[in-house]
Amino acid sequence: MYNFQQYRHIQAPGWTLGWTWAKKEVIWSMMGGQTTEQGDCSKYKGNVPHCCKKDPTVVDLLPGTPYNQQIANCCKGGVLNSWVQDPANAASSFQVSVGAAGTTNKTVRVPRNFTLKAPGPGYTCGPAKIVKPTKFITADKRRITQAMMTWNVTCTYSQFLAQKTPTCCVSLSSFYNNTIVNCPTCACGCQNNSTESGSCVSERSSHLASAVPGKSTNAPPLLQCTSHMCPVRIHWHVKLNYKEYWRVKITITNFNYALNYSEWNLVVQHPNFDNLTQLFSFNYKPLTPYAGLNDTAMLWGLKFYNDFLNEAGPLGNVQSELLFRKDASTFTFEKGWAFPRRIYFNGDNCVMPPPDAYPWLPNTGLKPVISLFQPVMMILASCVFLWANM
Repeated sequence: MYNFQQYRHIQAPGWTLGWTWAKKEVIWSMMGGQTTEQGDCSKYKGNVPHCCKKDPTVVDLLPGTPYNQQIANCCKGGVLNSWVQDPANAASSFQVSVGAAGTTNKTVRVPRNFTLKAPGPGYTCGPAKIVKPTKFITADKRRITQAMMTWNVTCTYSQFLAQKTPTCCVSLSSFYNNTIVNCPTCACGCQNNSTESGSCVSERSSHLASAVPGKSTNAPPLLQCTSHMCPVRIHWHVKLNYKEYWRVKITITNFNYALNYSEWNLVVQHPNFDNLTQLFSFNYKPLTPYAGLNDTAMLWGLKFYNDFLNEAGPLGNVQSELLFRKDASTFTFEKGWAFPRRIYFNGDNCVMPPPDAYPWLPNTGLKPVISLFQPVMMILASCVFLWANM
C-alpha cells in the first residue's frame, strides 16, 4: 500500500483493508498482517487456514512483532505518513498465502469490492486492474524474477464521506486593526446539540479531570466549549510591517481533550508564498500543481520538537512565524490581501471567516456616516417657504 497523498496521512489505529474473493479461496498464512476474523474453517482437519471468510478484513501488525512474522514495510500499527513529510514511511506491506485460487494466471481470479478504512470512512476504492507483472531484483542485482500476476487498486478520499461536519476553522487578526475575527459561529457544530459534535466541557469546569477519558487515538471527541466547536483552530496574525518585508504568525490550537495529533501538517494558499524568505520552527515545501504558480505551501513541525500537537490545554498549541518579501507590483494590506485564501489541516479543508469580516485598514474600514446637514437645510427651507406664503 502506497500513500501518494502529499499532505494526508493515516493515523492510529491505522488502516483496514477488505475485499471479496472471486471463488472459494482461503488464506493459509500471512506475514506482516493478519485478518480480524478467522471465519468457519470446520471443514479443514489438521492444518487449519488462517482465514476462511469470503470477505476477509486485514489489519497491520503492531510494532514489536516477532521478526519471523515480519516483512519489509510492515508492523507500523496501520499508520501511513504523507508522501511529502516522510516518504520512507508512506508505504505498508503484508504477504498472503492463498489456497484454492488456481495455479496459473488463467485460473486465478481478481478479488472484488475492495474497501479501505483509515480508520473510518472516507475512501472509495475502484475495481482491481490487471497490470504488468511486478519484477523483483535479487540482492546481488544479477537476476530479475517476476510475479505471476499483478493488479492495482486505487482508492480516493472524500472529506464529505469521512465526516459530516468540518474538523478545523480559521481566525484572523492584524497589527493595523484591533478587531480579532474569530472562527464562524457553529463552524463545526453547536453547543447543547444532540449530535456528537455538541458534546463539550468548559476549560474551567471542576469536573474536567474526570470527564477526560485519556489520550486514546480512537476515543470520541471531547471538545472544549467554544463558539465554533471545532477540534482545531488555525490563527493567522499579520504581525509586523517592514520596508521590504512583512511578518505573519501562525498558531495551531487543539481543542480536543481526548486526541493528540502526531505528524500534523498544514497547507496554506497565499499569493506571496513565492517570496517566502524565512520560516521559524516549521518545515516548508512548496506545492506547485501548475508550472509557474507558487502560491501554496505545506508546513509541518520539526522532528522531536513541535511535530506533536498535544491535547487541549496549556500545551495544546504550536506556533511559528513567516517572513515574506514584498513584491511592489502585488503587495497591499487592502481588502484582506494579507490573509490566506484557503487552509487545510491534516488534509481537511478548514472553515474560513466570510471575506467581509476580514480586518480592514483603518482608512478603508470606517463605516459610512450619513450627513444630517442636507435634510435639515431642506426642512428649514420648507418652513421659510411656508411662512412667506402665510
